[in-house]
Amino acid sequence: MTHFDTNPGTVWPAYDTPEAAGWSENGTAALRQVLDAQNSDCLLVAQGGRIVFTHGDIERKYLCHSIRKSFLAALMGEDVAAGRIRLDATMESLGIDDHDPLSRVERQATVHDLLMARSGVYHPAGYETEWMQLIKEKRHSHAPGTFWCYNNWDFNALGTIFRQATGKSVAEAFAERIAGPVGMQDFTLGGEQPDAWIEEFEVSRHPAYPFRMSSRDLARFGQLFLQGGRWLGRMILPENWAAENVMPYSHAGHRGAYGYCWWLERDGVFVPGVKTPPGSYAAQGAGGHYCMVIPNLHMVVVHRVDTDVKGRAITKHEFGYVLKALLKAAAA
Repeated sequence: MTHFDTNPGTVWPAYDTPEAAGWSENGTAALRQVLDAQNSDCLLVAQGGRIVFTHGDIERKYLCHSIRKSFLAALMGEDVAAGRIRLDATMESLGIDDHDPLSRVERQATVHDLLMARSGVYHPAGYETEWMQLIKEKRHSHAPGTFWCYNNWDFNALGTIFRQATGKSVAEAFAERIAGPVGMQDFTLGGEQPDAWIEEFEVSRHPAYPFRMSSRDLARFGQLFLQGGRWLGRMILPENWAAENVMPYSHAGHRGAYGYCWWLERDGVFVPGVKTPPGSYAAQGAGGHYCMVIPNLHMVVVHRVDTDVKGRAITKHEFGYVLKALLKAAAA
């Protein structure tokens, strides 16, 4: 992974206009038309460590949905490097189980399998969307490691494994290891409504770990990955962990490929209607939340939707309209 160590300071620097960064005036206008025509509440584009384009309120904190999983995958690198978490550790060796006990075969799933969404454990899980329930495989239908299925049991159980190994919540570790070092401006765990918390469910022992985050803070997370885990000359993530997160471990059909809780472009395939630049990848959340990294353009793209409003969302096709217009504007 190429390092572009152009991290912002305390406040993101910004171009006066997108045209000052070399974007097309007509292309920028067309991008705004796309955003205005659908439920795109916020878009932030940073290029070379400077904000090029914004739409909406970049300080407003939106629910991150499944972007939380990419946060956890990033955090785990420190513990893997220190030996607190072993990628080859099995659910059996870690004492991980659930209400409907795991079978002998399921207990052989490893931490590595869970990071890749290849556990083969299709126990009911909390925080599942309707789409996730539709694609979930039948219980005991695949052995660990043999089949990719985007499965919240894997991601929630990883949170349990993390807390068990570190003695810290995902929220606490994120604030200490990532939010603080990269200078997130809005993220906080204080007050009556912290920006990250635990959500428990009756269907499973393993809770979810939701986050809220502003778009300008989420862009710092993307920038950290664009820079290979480095910030201000210091490795925030262990050497090569960012690259390991975004390797194409699984073919994800029309959605591209899948790494450690990250979605990847595969031969240009990522969202419908767009040939995505090679090497691009994204943390994604239900309803239209994206933190996308495009290394070929030194670019981070953050798209948000106010999914607190029932039914408000964009489709993957609509994000494709945004991405296509954005790439055209930036290619001027």
